[in-house]
Amino acid sequence: MSMDTIHDLFEHGLEDIYHAEHELLDALEDLEHNTEHEEIASAFAEHRTETEHQIERLEEVFEMVGEPPEKEECEGIKGLIEEYEEFESMDPAQEVMDYHNMAAAEKTEHYEIAAYGNLIPLADQLGMDDAADLLEENLREEQDALEELKELTEEFEISAIPAE
Repeated sequence: MSMDTIHDLFEHGLEDIYHAEHELLDALEDLEHNTEHEEIASAFAEHRTETEHQIERLEEVFEMVGEPPEKEECEGIKGLIEEYEEFESMDPAQEVMDYHNMAAAEKTEHYEIAAYGNLIPLADQLGMDDAADLLEENLREEQDALEELKELTEEFEISAIPAE
């Protein structure tokens, strides 16, 4: 694929976030199962359901572009997942794992927010208002998920984790 036009850039970004969202479906399930705090685990389960809807919206955008949904390996999300798996392999205490799960999820939300934030102006430039609206809906959900995670992090009993 050449990368000479806004359309090329848009399609590449769409394939990247499509891959990322698929990878995050599994990652959110892992986060849910690796978290003992019920409220935090519930937030991961809720966002997993949202992610399924986000994937459906992305498939609608692909249809608007006239292309079948394709995945471009998302190196950013791949790296975040590898980082998470490496941390998990260290067999941390459960309280440490729960806090780390929230931090890892916040990192992915920032990535997704940036991805959608970059795709929306491209859709606008291409005159794809309906596609931009769908991407904006995904962006709002990611922003809401990030805010929820931030609140949960602030409420977390960090003092339960030994300082030394």
